[in-house]
Amino acid sequence: MATAAAPHESVDRALRVIELLGTRGGGFTLEELSAETGIPKSTLHRTLGALKLRGFAAQPRTGGPYTLGVRLLSVAFGFYEQLDLRTLVHPLLVRARDAFDETVHMAVLDGAEVVYLDKVECAHPLKLSSVVGGRNPAHATAVGKALLAWTYPNDATLGPWLERHAPLAARTPNTHVEAAGLAAELARVHELGYAVELEESELGVCCVAAPIFLGRATPAAALSVAGPKQRLPERRLHEIGPRLRALVEDAFSVPT
Repeated sequence: MATAAAPHESVDRALRVIELLGTRGGGFTLEELSAETGIPKSTLHRTLGALKLRGFAAQPRTGGPYTLGVRLLSVAFGFYEQLDLRTLVHPLLVRARDAFDETVHMAVLDGAEVVYLDKVECAHPLKLSSVVGGRNPAHATAVGKALLAWTYPNDATLGPWLERHAPLAARTPNTHVEAAGLAAELARVHELGYAVELEESELGVCCVAAPIFLGRATPAAALSVAGPKQRLPERRLHEIGPRLRALVEDAFSVPT
């Protein structure tokens, strides 16, 4: 007599099926799902039946391909609408502060500005002027450039943004305010995977930032490490940048 699969194995099978269905809008036949997952068709049919019952999978026509169900999409979109970014990302801010011994911010993009949703101070006596709920021009900050580089990744998308928000304010003599200069800077950010800011928002302050995607094509937020230029010269920023990016990716990576 065959023994039933352990409950966690059944859950794992269902999750594997959901992940696969999410990769193709047109869906998969039972045979294709079995070939891709290695799950026997009889077992797979039971798994799909359970997912269909809960609305997490659908089969628009009998014998046709399976797709993600409306209930799953409703749950996913509802989660994003109610997502508390501060609660989700705050532990990462603490880890970054401890790793680099500098003040760390988390911000989101709002039009032409970034809004700081969280901040973790370091132990150094010099305090930064940024505050939770405060705003800065996106083009003048590392955290803003990290958001802009993936939200507007090419000339076709960046051009209209620049037109809407021109002229860009020059916070310091180092701020990128010309369209061509900012476009080149954002292309560099995209290539590096992180952004640096060399006294572009506030004289004497330098930053490095990395985007936080949370499974989306555009960043949900970005994380920055900021401090005085004496502690964060350009060389140091480029040392921190890859490590900060790896820290973010490790915190929100999806196991394979």
